[in-house]
Amino acid sequence: MHQVFKFTFVALLLMVATATASAQKFGFVNSAEILADLPAMKAAESNLEGLQKQLQKKGQAMVESFQVDYQALQQKAQDGALSPKQQQEEAAKLQKREQEIGNFEQSMMNDLQKKRQELLEPIYKSVNDAIKAVAEENGYQFIFDQQVLLYGQDSQDVSGLVRAKLGL
Repeated sequence: MHQVFKFTFVALLLMVATATASAQKFGFVNSAEILADLPAMKAAESNLEGLQKQLQKKGQAMVESFQVDYQALQQKAQDGALSPKQQQEEAAKLQKREQEIGNFEQSMMNDLQKKRQELLEPIYKSVNDAIKAVAEENGYQFIFDQQVLLYGQDSQDVSGLVRAKLGL
């Protein structure tokens, strides 16, 4: 009698687990493609590219100025126009400028990264909100990104619904 009870209990658990698993609805989206089609994403990338070119131009000007001054110092040293002490002082100044160029490059990378995050965070949030809304409206328990999906039936692709939610 006790074994029959155990068997019935296990069978009941299996039926509940099967019913729960079959009731779950899965979908997937191609978020990279959706992001690439968003006008806000294109504007953000253009903005970032412009900022990057502007900062690179400034950095290039600093490097070119440094190179000119370095060559002038070498020429003066070869001509004997500078005393050893003056050469040492000028070399120290150039070394300081070289350090400033390195600091500028590091600052440029940090500024670009901050700007990228500032511009892209609201875009990613809007896409995630659209995915969440589509999931809730259509009864999906899980929506995966196609980039990490090994297999998915085309009927489970909800990218079109997300695009519609975003107005694309």
